[in-house]
Amino acid sequence: MVETARRKRGGGGAARRAARTSQKVVTAPVIQRRIADYEVLNEEALEIIERNAETVLEEIGVAFVENPAALKRWKEAGADVQGERVRLPRGMARELCAKAPSTFTQIARNPERSVEIGGRNLVLAPVYGPPFVRDAGGRRYATIEDFRTFVKLGHQSPWLHHSGGTVCEPTDIPVNRRHFDMLMAHMTLTDKPFMGAVTEPSRARDSIEMCDILFGGLEDRTALISLINVNSPLTFDSIMIGALEEYAAANQACIVSPFIVGGAMAPVSVVGTLTQVLAEVMAGVAYAQLIRPGAPVVFGAFVTSIDMNSGAPTFGTPEAAQITYGAGQLARRLGLPYRSAGSFCGSKLPDAQAAYETANSLNAGLLSGVNFMLHACGWLEGGLVADFEKFVMDADQLGILHRMAQGIDISEAGQAMDAIREVGPGGHYLGCAHTQAHYETAFWRTGLLDYKPYETWLEEGGRDTRALASVKMAAMLDSYEQPYLDPAILDGLRDYVARRTAEMPDAHI
Repeated sequence: MVETARRKRGGGGAARRAARTSQKVVTAPVIQRRIADYEVLNEEALEIIERNAETVLEEIGVAFVENPAALKRWKEAGADVQGERVRLPRGMARELCAKAPSTFTQIARNPERSVEIGGRNLVLAPVYGPPFVRDAGGRRYATIEDFRTFVKLGHQSPWLHHSGGTVCEPTDIPVNRRHFDMLMAHMTLTDKPFMGAVTEPSRARDSIEMCDILFGGLEDRTALISLINVNSPLTFDSIMIGALEEYAAANQACIVSPFIVGGAMAPVSVVGTLTQVLAEVMAGVAYAQLIRPGAPVVFGAFVTSIDMNSGAPTFGTPEAAQITYGAGQLARRLGLPYRSAGSFCGSKLPDAQAAYETANSLNAGLLSGVNFMLHACGWLEGGLVADFEKFVMDADQLGILHRMAQGIDISEAGQAMDAIREVGPGGHYLGCAHTQAHYETAFWRTGLLDYKPYETWLEEGGRDTRALASVKMAAMLDSYEQPYLDPAILDGLRDYVARRTAEMPDAHI
C-alpha cells in the first residue's frame, strides 16, 4: 500500500454535511435479466467449436511476444514453448479457466454504485478509446476537457452503471501522463466504478496504486476492470499482457477481448471466427490464472465484419450478431462473465444509419447474455469518434434495455382482468381504476425523443433528435454537481500524481 493511502481521513462535521447536502443522482440498478438468452448454436455446433479451439491451442498455439517471463510461466505449467509460440496440451486452458470466478463485485467509492459482474446481470459502460470527438461544431481531436465532459454526462445518466475508461483520448496531454488526468477525472467527477489504464504496464500499476489511495487500501477487493485486447490472430503483445500481469496479481479484473475484424483478423465464417475467439480468450484467461488463481477475468468478444469492397469495418450486421450470440453461449459454458456489444455503428453522423446499426448491436448484446457492455453509448464512425449528442441519444435508449430485461409481468396486476371486466365491450381504459393505478409506470418513457403533435413540434423549432440531444446535454451539465470526496483522499491522489509526473519527461508515443 502506498504511504498516502494510510493518511487519516479528514473533513469532520463540515465534510459530513457536504456529503448529505450534495445532489443525489439516481442511477438505475444493474440490469438483472428475467428473459431467456437467445442461443443460435445447438449442442453439436458448440462441441465442434470447443474441439476446434482446443486443436488450435494444441497444434497451432498462440504467440506471447517479447515476454520471457510469460514464456517461462507457461513452460513451468507444462505447455510446449518453442521460441515465442506457446502450445497448450488439450484441456489445459479449460482447466485453468475453471479457477476464475463466475461473478465478482467491482467496488465504487459510493458503495451504492458498486456492481456485480456476471450471472444474469448486465452492467452498462460508455464508449472507449476514440481519438476524436464530434459535437454540433464538427469533428476534432479530443482534449482532457472533452473527457471530463463525458465523465460528467455519464455521472448524470440514470441508465449508465459505470464511468468507463478512455471515454475519449485526450490528445492535448503527453501520452505517458494522460492516464493520470483520466483517472483523476473518474475518481473525482463521479462516484461510479471505472476502468484502469492498459497502454503500458507501469500505467496499470499507477491505476492500482491510485485506487489504493482512493479506497484507503484495496485488501484484495476489485476496484478496477480493464480492457486487455488480444492482437488477433493468436498473438498477445507485451504491453497488454504486461498490464494483465499487474492487474491479475493485484486481484483486479481484466477483460480478455480478441479484437476481430472478420475477413482480416479472423476467418470470414461465423464458426471459424468463434473458434479463434474461444482459443484466444481461453489462452488469456488461463494465463491470468497462472499469475493468480482466482483472479477475476471476463470473456470478451469485440467482433465486426468487413466491407469487401472498401475494406472498412461494418457494424450492426447479422454475422456480427450471430458471433455475439454464439460467444455468449461459449462464455456461459466456461462459467465466465461475458463482455460484448455496444452502440456500434460506422456512420459519420448520428443519423439513420447510426440509429439502425446501434439498435441492432444493443439488442444483440441484451439477448446474448452480455454481463459488461463497453461502448454502450457515444460510439460513432467505427469507434474513431466519441459524439456528445449521440452519447445522450444512446444513453436514453439504454433505458429500453432495462425495461426489456424485466420480462413480462404475469402477476394479478399484469393480467389486468379487473380492468377488462370494468371497461367491458365498447368502452375505453383511460379512466379505469387499473390504468389510474399503473399509468406512471406502465410504459417506458424517453427522456429525449419527441412525441408532440406536429403543430407543437413546429412551433418549438422543428428540432431533430440531434438538436434535442444538444438541449438535453446542456441541461445535464447545468445540473451537474461534483460528488463529495474526502479532502484528505483528494490530497493523497494529487500528491501521488505530482510525485509520479515529476519522475518522467513528456512522451508522445
